[in-house]
Amino acid sequence: MEFFGIKTGLVKVGSDLTNVIFKAVREGGIEFFKGDILIITSKLVATCENRVIHVLNIKPSEKANLLALKSSLPPEFVEIVIKALNDVSKVIRNSKVLIMGLTYKENVADTRETPIASIVEGLKEYKVTVFGYDPLLGNRDQFDITIVNDLKEVPIVDCIVIANAHEEFKHIALSSFKQMMNANPILVDVRNVFDRGIVMGEGIRYFTL
Repeated sequence: MEFFGIKTGLVKVGSDLTNVIFKAVREGGIEFFKGDILIITSKLVATCENRVIHVLNIKPSEKANLLALKSSLPPEFVEIVIKALNDVSKVIRNSKVLIMGLTYKENVADTRETPIASIVEGLKEYKVTVFGYDPLLGNRDQFDITIVNDLKEVPIVDCIVIANAHEEFKHIALSSFKQMMNANPILVDVRNVFDRGIVMGEGIRYFTL
């Protein structure tokens, strides 16, 4: 098996993806044969489709800055979490959010210094109903939220937040996530566990930095 990189040059928001690929292949003198595979990064697709969040254009609210200070997370990310529901025209108040991964670090059953408590506090200030799932903690509730021991027990939610990259999470089918959410499903992937293009290909809105 051989791998070849294709240089596309600078790709701008709104560029025609098909033209970008054909031009790069032609100028690179690359020929495709039956059985060859073309891999396109999710970042290239997102840029062409204008599915890009410019961090410099995000103005964190006072509440987001306060929450970021407590959680050691960038205020821009906290603001994205807060705005994710609004982005798909969902009312934040009384929305249901599932946070997956409650420990301070992936694959470690330790909640000391975890930022989750501050994230939960921030969501509750917006009157969001928060559920939590962490296979390493069982039913231990240290965050004053509803803990589920099995994802099959999760009620239909509006948004899922992947707060830690536990190994178990990497093997969950995206279709399973979609079944746990109602219309206009949202996945906020703090640790970039999943590929944006694949997630959006499943009809799930994807947020991260």
